Amino acid sequence: MSGFGWIAWIVIGIIAGWLAEQIMGRNHGLLTNLIVGIVGALIGGFLYNTLGGDAGGNWIIGIIVATLGAIVLLFLLGLVKRRT
Repeated sequence: MSGFGWIAWIVIGIIAGWLAEQIMGRNHGLLTNLIVGIVGALIGGFLYNTLGGDAGGNWIIGIIVATLGAIVLLFLLGLVKRRT
């Protein structure tokens, strides 16, 4: 997701975090959604690039990839939280 600027990362992060929150049935605030979305974008972007994809500045693909990464992040955090 290197084709995006800082503002785009923030917007995509908020959208992806919010979408992941809705899909996973969680309830977080705006800041948590932003953090989850940006970390999710990094995870999703890494996985997407590993599989040979390239978001290349496409907002829709960027949001989808970031949302899937955020879902993976929330799922893994849920597993860790359940064990402790």
